[in-house]
Amino acid sequence: MELPQSVEIIEVGPRDGLQNESNFVPTQVKNEFIIALWRAGFKEMEITSFVSPKWVPQMKDAAEVMRVSGDHQGTIVLTPNKRGIDAALASGAKAVAVFIGVSSSFNQKNINKTTEEALDGLLPHIRSLKEDGIFVRACISTAFHCPYEGEIAPADTLALCRVLSDAGVDELSVADTIGKATPKESFSLFTLLKKELPEVLMAAHFHDTRKMALANIYASLCAGITRFDASAGGLGGCPFAPGASGNAATEDVVYMLHRMGIDTGVDLNLLNEAIRIVEPHVSRELDSWYYQSYKEEQSS
Repeated sequence: MELPQSVEIIEVGPRDGLQNESNFVPTQVKNEFIIALWRAGFKEMEITSFVSPKWVPQMKDAAEVMRVSGDHQGTIVLTPNKRGIDAALASGAKAVAVFIGVSSSFNQKNINKTTEEALDGLLPHIRSLKEDGIFVRACISTAFHCPYEGEIAPADTLALCRVLSDAGVDELSVADTIGKATPKESFSLFTLLKKELPEVLMAAHFHDTRKMALANIYASLCAGITRFDASAGGLGGCPFAPGASGNAATEDVVYMLHRMGIDTGVDLNLLNEAIRIVEPHVSRELDSWYYQSYKEEQSS
């Protein structure tokens, strides 16, 4: 078994983690959370979304978050459409994330377009962003399973990834949106993607709905993936995917990798301190194993 010596964790808690919160986390708290996460050692982070406040009110302060916390080389912001892209660029963003689902049903529930229609609208934006020298991350939803269509054929995920790669995206973040993938499926899909798209920067994004995120991350490591999205405290989900609970908890992922001798560059104590900043402001208990152990140790 050959495993990498180091892995890059893309922290998505401030964006993907908080977008599904029922509470609006105050802007000052978000900024304190983000700055503390940078201090913990992350080199890349999704910090906010330039989306319609009507649909995702938790991200209505995107410009202010960027003004205070976005002055970092690894800052990434989500941009769903031309309006969002323009707002992100006006805020000084140098790296943006776009998103699309493999499943047409998911796209129709999310943006009222089929996958083909969504691609027709997205590809010109990707080309325009690349002409302006912007780093483009493409987030691929429902890469394994869809809450409406069920199992997704690996060939369909590959086909979408290939189109986006040909359009010039810098990175593909391939997501198990509803947390239904098994380690066997993860190993198989990422082996296929790495074989067919060897030059593309690729990350894996797992949700822990069925408590298999860590097992899926391990399987993906074995398939050659060395970049993983994770969310501090296990925050998150997807507001457009019923049944999608929180993301893989960053602290549990980092703990597992460190125990395996794989470097992440993340300080676990500083990461847990960052989580403590946001915990009082979220609507559910943050129940990741490592964070709970840390709190028990601190209180003893």
